Amino acid sequence: MSTSASTLAPASLFEGEVVLRRLDDDICRPFESFPTWRWLAAMVVAGGLASLFPLCVYITVAEGIGTWGVNQPVGWGFAIVNFVFWIGIGHAGTLISAILYLLRQRWRTGIARFAEAMTLFAVFCALQFPLLHTGRPWLAMFWLIPYPNDQSIYQNFRSPLMWDVFAISTYGLVSLMFWYTGLIPDLAAARDRAVHPVRKCIYGLLSLGWKGSNRAWSHYERAYLLFAGLSTPLVLSVHSVVSFDFAVSVIPGWHTTIFPPYFVAGAIFSGFGMVATLIIVMRKFFHLEHLVTRNHLDLMNRIVIVTSLIVGYAYAIELFIAWYSGVQWERFAFMNRICGPYWWAYWTMVSCNVLLPQLFWFKRFRRSVLLMYPLVILINVGMWFERFVIVVTSLHRDFLPSSWGMYWPTRIDMGLLVGSFGMFLTLMLLFCRFLPTISVAELKAVAPGAQPRHGGGHG
Repeated sequence: MSTSASTLAPASLFEGEVVLRRLDDDICRPFESFPTWRWLAAMVVAGGLASLFPLCVYITVAEGIGTWGVNQPVGWGFAIVNFVFWIGIGHAGTLISAILYLLRQRWRTGIARFAEAMTLFAVFCALQFPLLHTGRPWLAMFWLIPYPNDQSIYQNFRSPLMWDVFAISTYGLVSLMFWYTGLIPDLAAARDRAVHPVRKCIYGLLSLGWKGSNRAWSHYERAYLLFAGLSTPLVLSVHSVVSFDFAVSVIPGWHTTIFPPYFVAGAIFSGFGMVATLIIVMRKFFHLEHLVTRNHLDLMNRIVIVTSLIVGYAYAIELFIAWYSGVQWERFAFMNRICGPYWWAYWTMVSCNVLLPQLFWFKRFRRSVLLMYPLVILINVGMWFERFVIVVTSLHRDFLPSSWGMYWPTRIDMGLLVGSFGMFLTLMLLFCRFLPTISVAELKAVAPGAQPRHGGGHG
């Protein structure tokens, strides 16, 4: 029996004996029972880290972005690095849910819901940084949202920063609708199982009166397919638009046409790394190892290998084009990345994104949680350093040596970075505590015995 992504048998999506009537209990247990000490401990840590974010935001707004490490010539620092990083993290959810759904990949059912939620929370974290980087975030609605106003200067629709507003808001809205549409049948199941009247009322309102009729399922499947179709081009467009923030400039190291596909591949790469990082812990916390199996992790790691090779190819092409172009500024920009003052960031990026993921060619690394977990964490580290290298090393050596300078983050920069991770983890923990992390309806559809066979019996 083949275990490839396209022919994965239903039995290989589960571990142990599968009893359909117990799937509801397994998935609903986390939000129907008292929180475990593990969840409480994780919530305390994540909430403590998240508290750094509003504190650093207050200092930034009160004293200005001079509290950051940005300077001349490095006018973009941690804020834009974090923005691009979190937008990239948000790509895996739509990829897993939409594209794999359209391709009828049954292995997505165990991880799709979790990845969709991760998309929303990552986009929410990303939106904070461009607003803060403007210096006056309370004026963002006047300068970024295209509506008629009495300002003397209107929005510049030729600016890629304006394109970000359209692309990211559309992506976030469609992703939210896609995620919520898939939740409706499970919210109705939670409503029917709820004992406390308050919980029953809340889940009842959120389930929109779902009754599970044939007509309701027909409309549900059409809507889900529609949102999957709308989300698919957004996976490619959103990070392509983000890459235009750099590619349309004339800065050496940024002015390159490879950025759109390079950014998209890197976003999928980092997104799958984050999904694996979180879902390994989630399946252990809530005892869902029989639903999110090693086969799921194995298939995700295969996608990581493919995207790692694409990212490595992009790195090599950048160096080749810089040499082949004969432009001394481009050659200097990339040589400065390799052996300049920030050489450590460049080689951290290459090691974590290109070299270490090649260990996933070995089945032992793809299927062993202990061997896999350090690698997926390092993938996230490497992708953050990739954005750091793109932003900082392209700016800190200007055309004139007299304009050269170094960028070093301040405590406020570090607090915003750590606080954004804390905020992201807090939202993920709350999601796991109060909503079903796996789609019960989709899981039952691919469970052994769910589909009758023509030979008689259900297998």
